[in-house]
Amino acid sequence: MENESPNEMEKTHCSRCGECCLAAAPSLQKTDLRLFFDHVLEGTHLYTIRKGELVRDNISDTLKFTDQELIKLGNRETGKGCVLYDGTQKACTIYADRPSQCRAFACWDDTEFRAVFARPKASRKDLIRDPNLLRLISAHENICDYRIISDYVKRIQDQGEKAVQEILKILQYDQEIRWLSQEKLAIDPLEMDLLYGRPLTETIHMFGLKVHRETDGSFLLAVEKHCT
Repeated sequence: MENESPNEMEKTHCSRCGECCLAAAPSLQKTDLRLFFDHVLEGTHLYTIRKGELVRDNISDTLKFTDQELIKLGNRETGKGCVLYDGTQKACTIYADRPSQCRAFACWDDTEFRAVFARPKASRKDLIRDPNLLRLISAHENICDYRIISDYVKRIQDQGEKAVQEILKILQYDQEIRWLSQEKLAIDPLEMDLLYGRPLTETIHMFGLKVHRETDGSFLLAVEKHCT
C-alpha cells in the first residue's frame, strides 16, 4: 500500500495551518471579557450579532436565527477569516491571549469546543459601561428589533407601500443613530457595528430584500432576484 500523504492522514494535533482562522471568527464568552478591558481586543475588532439575526451556527454548520446576542471578532479586509489573523505569517496576532473558543477548537475533536460554546456568551452590556451609550443602544434595539422588521415584511403582501414605508423608517433610524454617535459623541465609526450591530442596509437581505440608496440619502427597497 502506498504511503498516505499528509493531507490524507488523520489529524491529531494543530499544525498551525490557519484554516480555522480563515473559516470563521469566534464569538466571545463571558470568560473573554478581560481581553476587552485589558485592551487586547478593541471595540474596532468586534461587532454585534443582534437577537433574531440570521447566522451560521458553528456547531451544526447551518444557518439559523439566533435567539441570543453575540459579540464576534470581525472579518479581515479581504472578507475572509478573523480580523486578527495575519495571513502573511499564518498566525494569530494575539495567539497567547486568544479567545476561549479559539483555545478550545481542535479540528480533529470538537468535544472541548462544544463545551466552551455552551457556556455564557458576552453581550454589549458586559462591555459597555457608559450609561448614555447604553440608553442609545436600548433605544436602537426597541426601534430596530428584528421581530418588528419581520412583521412588516410579512405585511408587504397585504399592505404594500404602507409596510414598505415603515421598514424604510427603521432603516433610516438605524443610519441616523450611527451618524449621531459619530458626530455628537466622537465615537470611532469602526465601533458602530459593536454598538448597534451590522447596518440594517446589509442585514435586510435575510428577509429577501435589498436596499438602494438614492442621491438624496433616502432608501429604496427591492426584492432580491433569487427570491419569489
